[in-house]
Amino acid sequence: MLDTQTSSGAVQDSAPLAHYDWHQSYDWNYANAPEPVSQHEPAVPGKWDFCGLPVGSPLGIAAGPLLNGRWILYYAALGFDVLNYKTVRSRQRACYPVPNLQPVTATQMCGAENALSARDDMHGSWAVSFGMPSKAPEIWRADIEATRHALPKNKILSVSVVATPEPDWNIDNLADDFARCAKWACDSGADCVEANFSCPNVASADGQLYQQPELAGPVAARLREAVGTKPLLIKIGHVTNEALANELAKSVAPHADSLVMVNCIAATIVDAQQRPLFDGQRRGIAGDAIREAALDEVRLFARVIHQHALKLRLVGVGGIATARHVRAHLEAGSHAVQLATAAMLDPCVGLSIRREFASGLGSYP
Repeated sequence: MLDTQTSSGAVQDSAPLAHYDWHQSYDWNYANAPEPVSQHEPAVPGKWDFCGLPVGSPLGIAAGPLLNGRWILYYAALGFDVLNYKTVRSRQRACYPVPNLQPVTATQMCGAENALSARDDMHGSWAVSFGMPSKAPEIWRADIEATRHALPKNKILSVSVVATPEPDWNIDNLADDFARCAKWACDSGADCVEANFSCPNVASADGQLYQQPELAGPVAARLREAVGTKPLLIKIGHVTNEALANELAKSVAPHADSLVMVNCIAATIVDAQQRPLFDGQRRGIAGDAIREAALDEVRLFARVIHQHALKLRLVGVGGIATARHVRAHLEAGSHAVQLATAAMLDPCVGLSIRREFASGLGSYP
């Protein structure tokens, strides 16, 4: 619902706001982004920063819903302080066919699930099937530049980037392509860069880098060269193994400012007749079903960072929908959070969380 403010200062709700239409394709939603709205943005008590950049709250929105600058400006007006431009590449890449978002029946996941059942209605969690599409560089670079000019100065524009490997590429080629996209993003006005080292919906090197610490470190080093002094964040997938967490954190800590987690949890999806969807390929599950697993991962990496005295910060993602969820992440070790599913279903969730914080319901510390 849209917030309006009366002459007495009370906040009222009016007509529902436009939101991402999960029944439609990526391209349809790209072309049909809503216009920014005027709203009252409650202040969040406390002093906050995002990787050293001052912000008004710990609230960010993940790259998934932010297909272009119009979507970013829309959510920037709805209580989010860090806006992540959807993952871009050094060349155009088409989106996977619909459904890009398939609701599923799921309880809290641990990563060992064999198959989840598809459902017709959205009930908290869905399978995500985009495949990290990207418009051509000349399109997204111009859009980022225009977006940064239009975005209020107190809002942070982060750009998610990924490499697009060829079959014969080695790690140097992969690192160069990551760095190329990162530099283009910075040159276009990005305040920081989020390198996507994980995607549960692709099997190539661009989506599995977080599972290979010996490669993640060199790629992070090249990214650091490309972004200079701007904050560099690395998004990773579901990690439960402490040895992997140790090696990954130590490999990227000299180069990155923060790790972002978790980028969905993969599972196979079946229909009512138990027939596999998406050609039997696993898809990342997002939403409420991964909330506890995301918190556990933050706690794991917080321990690793403390044990090794690493200069890394954490950004929590996964099933966050209330101020209490945000506070749980802050207490677990995150310094900021990102929402995606909740914001796609209810564009005003950021404003609702800010009101909860302002009233003390989600107060921290």
